[in-house]
Amino acid sequence: MLYKAGLYIQALVYIVAGINHFVRPRMYMAIIPPYLPAHQLLVDLSGIAEIVLGLGLLLPATRTWSAWGLILLLIAVFPANVYMTTADQFAQIPDCIRWVRLPVQGLLIWWAYRYTR
Repeated sequence: MLYKAGLYIQALVYIVAGINHFVRPRMYMAIIPPYLPAHQLLVDLSGIAEIVLGLGLLLPATRTWSAWGLILLLIAVFPANVYMTTADQFAQIPDCIRWVRLPVQGLLIWWAYRYTR
């Protein structure tokens, strides 16, 4: 039961987060490191990926692929989390909040990995 609940919660988290990329794109664009091009495109693509992969978790036929896709997505967006943690422009956010995001990324990867089998 906990396994299924975790699956549905995870799917909902990614679907909502993906939708939020289109509702509040500036928030996501701000954390993309300046050395990466096409910030709007990256925000749009990552939002679409979160929605599609979140929905894919709900279907047994696509669950494994979606879980692996989420793991790859979490790895791909890790530079944005590092940038948010270290860039001076985010100094107004308390350190504990900025730094906790990095290990949380590992937990999210582990959570998605649970559904790769």
